[in-house]
Amino acid sequence: MTDEFQFLPAQAADLGVAAPPVRRLTHPLPDGRTVSALAYGDAPPVATFLHGAGLNAHTWDTTILALGLPALAIDLPGHGDSSWRTDAAYTGPVLADDIAAAVAEWTSGPQVLVGQSLGGLAAAALAARHPELVRELVVVDITPGIDPSGDASQIRAFFAGPTDWASREELVERALSFRLGGSPEAAARGVFLNSRVREDGRVEWKHHFAHLANAAAGDPAIAAAASAQQDAVRDVLSAAGWDDLAAVTAPITLIRGDRGFVTPADAEEFSRRLPAASVVEVASGHNVQEEQPVDLGRRIAALAP
Repeated sequence: MTDEFQFLPAQAADLGVAAPPVRRLTHPLPDGRTVSALAYGDAPPVATFLHGAGLNAHTWDTTILALGLPALAIDLPGHGDSSWRTDAAYTGPVLADDIAAAVAEWTSGPQVLVGQSLGGLAAAALAARHPELVRELVVVDITPGIDPSGDASQIRAFFAGPTDWASREELVERALSFRLGGSPEAAARGVFLNSRVREDGRVEWKHHFAHLANAAAGDPAIAAAASAQQDAVRDVLSAAGWDDLAAVTAPITLIRGDRGFVTPADAEEFSRRLPAASVVEVASGHNVQEEQPVDLGRRIAALAP
């Protein structure tokens, strides 16, 4: 068992289940980049998971253990072990185009497709463009065009620190100082799985977002331009995101945390636009998969074939 899987036995023991076999997969893209993922179990996956910005496939570990079924968790481009995009175009439709062939390769039937935050927008785009890949769509704490002001600002500030660190312990201390990561043990696990040690011994985040946030924080002009660009992109993607959801032929469920990014007004707008979709509220913040992994896993299991 490689180092990245060292936490799974304890996580499984806490749930009273056996840890499944897990292996890492790699899919080459035509431009030389790669998409990476984790496959849980020996059988073909029945559920595929897409994480949010600044996270990686391991954010789903406990949820998939609670699910108890073969599953696939993808590192979105720019995250985990997947290649970064030189154009930094990390939007739902672009990410969906990057991962579509990989999902087709690694699955043998329509999936319960679960996406949280940025991954939810990518999941909607994937389901709209490739209905043959999707049995059910589960969108976790995101709707098109929401303005996640407070929490998102905190996360941007967290990642806008130095691009490299002397040790992972420094990153854990930073996460806890921002009230991120949960317990010290959970924060240490999250930092280990979301960082890497360079050849010079310094530690850096695996995902591209930290480096982009750092560049923006160091140059007010870059920050202002990035903010204006984000506003413009949000306006465009708001319409595109609703169009994607409207085009999805599979059943749709929105799971929102009562302390997450999706407000009651956002959920009401979701139901107005998609009256056939289900909306479920759980006691959680934005990262439902980390705050309520067992409940989320069981809800997804109920949708699986």
